[in-house]
Amino acid sequence: MCENCGCGQNKTLKDRVSEVIDGIRPMLQNDGGDIEFVDIDKDNVVKVRLQGACKGCPSAAMTLKIGVERLLKQRVPEVKEVIAMK
Repeated sequence: MCENCGCGQNKTLKDRVSEVIDGIRPMLQNDGGDIEFVDIDKDNVVKVRLQGACKGCPSAAMTLKIGVERLLKQRVPEVKEVIAMK
């Protein structure tokens, strides 16, 4: 049943993380920024790259931890941490 219901049972961890980040992207784009999913390592640490206005924003660290990381951990419990790449 899960193969056809769309519940995400058969999606990879990388696919699920990417979907959540794609959902976050419009909010950041509204403020002139963006986020790029780079990778997820063997320890389930998600690597992203902040772009546009987010790249040099003083609030970027808080956006990353309080916004992106919290949402990812809620929707993809396997995620341990989110870090920004340069």
